[in-house]
Amino acid sequence: MRKEKHMEHVMAVSTVSGEGFWDGLRRAYVDLPGGVAWRLAVASRDGTRAVNILTAASTEDVRRIFDSHVGDTAVTEFFEVDAANAVGL
Repeated sequence: MRKEKHMEHVMAVSTVSGEGFWDGLRRAYVDLPGGVAWRLAVASRDGTRAVNILTAASTEDVRRIFDSHVGDTAVTEFFEVDAANAVGL
């Protein structure tokens, strides 16, 4: 019997500080590795804050995606979502 791989919802909260962040996120979305899904992407009206939720095997997988596509254009914190207390997931 094949064991199902555990997937978690990961929240990435970014404070945008440089040019290219939004283009980097668009590239990341197009280049997602297998098994990763982008569930939500929202931005503040002025574009200086972003909240993204992805489904992945680990928080580190999401961190690697952001690091490789947006680099130092934002400071991003990553959290595993408490799905039991979430609304709308």
